[in-house]
Formats: sequence, C-alpha cells, structure tokens
Amino acid sequence: MSFEAITGGGTSEPSAVRPRSIDPDESSDFELLTAHVGGNRDAFGILFRRHYNRLWQLALRTCHTPEDAADSLQEALLSAHRNAASFRGEAEVRSWLHRIVVNACLDRMRRNKSRPSTSLSDESVPEPATERDDIARREVKMVVAAALFTLPPDQRAALVAIDMEGYTVAEAAQLLGVAEGTIKSRCARGRKRLEQELDFLRNPGNRT
Repeated sequence: MSFEAITGGGTSEPSAVRPRSIDPDESSDFELLTAHVGGNRDAFGILFRRHYNRLWQLALRTCHTPEDAADSLQEALLSAHRNAASFRGEAEVRSWLHRIVVNACLDRMRRNKSRPSTSLSDESVPEPATERDDIARREVKMVVAAALFTLPPDQRAALVAIDMEGYTVAEAAQLLGVAEGTIKSRCARGRKRLEQELDFLRNPGNRT
C-alpha cells in the first residue's frame, strides 16, 4: 500500500460530510492527530510529512539496511494510522511516533535474525565529495555507523534515543517501555563496546 493511499493523498471520492479544514502551518501535532481520528483525510499525511525526515533517520540508525528501514517505516506508518485513537496525550506526538518506529524496526530485526540481509542498494554508499575533508568526515561517519550495528538491538535503540535523538533517560525509558535503570545500563554497555570498536580512530596504529 502506498503512502498516498494510507494518508489520504489518493484520488478517492470525498465523503459527503467532510471534517473542517486544518491549517498545516498553524495546527499542532496533537491537533493534527485529533483531526485524523475525527475523520479528516488530510491530517495524518500532514503530520507524518512534518516528522518524516527525523523518523527516516531514526529507522536508518536502528535497522541494518535501507531496505529494512523503509519497510519498518512503512509498517510504523500503518500502525500509527490505524491506532491513532489509542493515543492518550501522555507524551508528545513525536515521542509516540518515535516509539512506534523503533518497535517496528526491532520487530523486523527479530524476524530477520535467522536470515540476515545484505543491502544491494547504491543508496547505502555515500557519493564521493570533492573536498578531502568532506571525504574524511563521510568515512568516519560510515565507520561509526558500522560500529553502531555491532551492538545488540536493545543497546543500539537506547543509544540512538539518548545520544542521537536527544531524549532524557526518563523519556527513553517511556519510549522503549523499560525501566530507567535498564536504559542507563544499556547505554553504559553500548558506549563501552563502541569505545572498544572505535579505539583505532584515536590510536590508528592499534588497529589490527
């Protein structure tokens, strides 16, 4: 099912009674989600497009390949679209979406555990830059990303939430549905392992 079909951007005939229009620039996330639950066919598409770039980067950081990230994001979109009425406003809408995307990524990784996939997409390889500094930065970014994927999924999800998305420990615990102490423990173990994996960046002669 396409994004347009899910979010109401297709060519279906409008319903006889159309909910009041919304202002994409003035409406809050909560207002958009509420409008979607109330039957507005445009609201969810506006909400998702507002957060798409952040959610896509989150999926890429959590999944092993761009293909898995895309599939997970699609599954998360469907889940959020169908279960919007369950949102109770106990957290921000963006946090609710974050949790749905992370859960979709973790579910996909669990399903793929017995059959790991390898990306065949050229999109996973950055285009070369003309400036050497840019190339070096890209190389380091790729190395760090590769090291991140040596971590168990639960540690990676915790580090992405805390160190990359900027959530507090309490917020990350709520997002991932675990205790704050568990988040702290996962981050500590993940950072220690990353430090070991990336030690050669500080001491190039130590790489074997």
